[in-house]
Amino acid sequence: MTLIETETTASKAPVDLQSAVNVRSAARVVVVDGRRFARLTLQGSRPDNTLTQADCGVVEAGLRMAREQRLPVIFIINAAGVDVAEGLAPSVAWSRIAREMVRSSGVIPLLAIVDGAVLSGPAFLLGLADIVVFTANSSSYLSGPRMVRGFTGTTISGEELGGAGSHQRSSGLAAAVVESVEEGELYLLEILSFLPDHVDQIPPFLPTHDPVERPTPEAAEILPVTPTGSYDVRHVVAAIADHGDFVELRAQWAPNLVTGFARFGGFSVGIVANQTQSMAGSIDIAASQKGARFVGFCDSLNVPLLTLVDTSGFLPGKDLEWRGMIRHGAQLAFAYARATIPRVGLILRKSYGGAYIVMDSVNMGNDVMLAWPSAEVAVMGAKGAVEILYRQADEEEKLRLVAEYEATYLTPYPAAERGSISAVIDPAATRSEVVSAFSMLASKREQLRDRRHDNIPL
Repeated sequence: MTLIETETTASKAPVDLQSAVNVRSAARVVVVDGRRFARLTLQGSRPDNTLTQADCGVVEAGLRMAREQRLPVIFIINAAGVDVAEGLAPSVAWSRIAREMVRSSGVIPLLAIVDGAVLSGPAFLLGLADIVVFTANSSSYLSGPRMVRGFTGTTISGEELGGAGSHQRSSGLAAAVVESVEEGELYLLEILSFLPDHVDQIPPFLPTHDPVERPTPEAAEILPVTPTGSYDVRHVVAAIADHGDFVELRAQWAPNLVTGFARFGGFSVGIVANQTQSMAGSIDIAASQKGARFVGFCDSLNVPLLTLVDTSGFLPGKDLEWRGMIRHGAQLAFAYARATIPRVGLILRKSYGGAYIVMDSVNMGNDVMLAWPSAEVAVMGAKGAVEILYRQADEEEKLRLVAEYEATYLTPYPAAERGSISAVIDPAATRSEVVSAFSMLASKREQLRDRRHDNIPL
C-alpha cells in the first residue's frame, strides 16, 4: 500500500492565525494506491484535551475544502468537550463543523475514527458521519457518569456508559471496533473501495477472476431442511459474491439484519439481508433503523442494492409498539421507496406480510425480484392463517388445512403470476442471475419529482 501526503488547500478558508499554523498537521489530502481523500484531525489542544475555537476552525476549513474538491473524508476525532475558559466560542465553532458535515452529507463519503474520548457537544459530530469506527479504548457520551448519577441515581462507569463495546452492541454508532487508528484507517479504506469519491460518480470497478457464470449449488445447501431452522445468511452472501468477500457493518447491533458490501462481477453492491440466527430474522426497531440508514447511504452515493429476504414479519410486543414500531418500521419502507439506485432482491425462504412489503418488494420500487423455489410469499405462515380462518376446526382438521395452505400459497409461483416476483431461479444459478440483473440495470436513471426535500419518519 502506497501512501503519499500532499498539502491541503484548507488554509484558504477564513480561519484565525492559530488555525492557520495548525492546518498542515490537522487537515491533509492523502493518496493511497491512487485514491485521494482528505484526512482531518479534530483533537483538543488543551492539556485536558478540550477543543478551542481554533481547533474547530481547522476542521471546518478542511471539510469545506473536501466538499468543494469532491474528496471523501476520513475524520479522526479525540475531543473531551470544549474549553469552557473560552466561553461560548468553541461551542459555536464545533456547530459550524456540524453544518459543514450536513452540507457534505450525500455529496462525499464522511467516515470517522474515534480515538480517545469524544464527549459532550462534539459527540454529535459522530452521529452526522456516515460510518464511524472506534478504537478499543475510546468512548463517547453526551452526559457523563457523574451527571447520570446526579439526575437518575444510577452509578455507571464511563466505559459501560459510552465505551466502544457499548456503541458497537447497544447504540449502533460504531460500525466496528479496532485496535488502533492505523487499523481503523485500513478498515475505512476498504469501505471506501466500494464507494465513489462523490455523488456525481459511480463506485469503482475492480476486475475479478471469479467467473460470473460460476455455479452456486452450495448456496441452497446452506438452508436447513426444517422450515423453522436457522442459518447464517452471510454464508449465502459468501457463496455468491466475488471470491466470497463480504465486508459487514454494525455486525453486533441489530444482528437480525445484516448490512455490508460485496462485489458481483467486479461491481460494488450494498447488501441488506435478514439474519435468521437472531430473532428468526424478524424486524424490530433497531433493525428498521439499521436497514434504513444503510439503504439511504447506498442510495446517496450510487451503490446498487441486493436484498436477501427471509423473515416472518415484524417482531410483536407491547414494548415495541409503545416505543414506536409503526413509526420506526416505516423508516425502512421509506428508505427503499425513495431509493433510485438499481435494486435487486432475492427471496430465500419466508417473506410474510408487512415485512414482505418493506424488504424492497416490487411494489416499493424494486427493479428485479428473484426467488428460490423454497420461497414462501404470503400474508402469514400456514399455522397462523388456519388459526384465523378456521378457528372452530378440530386439531386433525387444522393439520389437514395447514398442509393444504402450504401447498397452495407458500410457494413463489402465485406471487410470480401476480408480477411480484420477476423469476423463480435455480439456486445454482444465483450468482449469474444476480450479476445479469445488475448488468441490465447499469444504465438505470430515475429522477424523483422535484420538491424541497422529503420528510422521513424519524
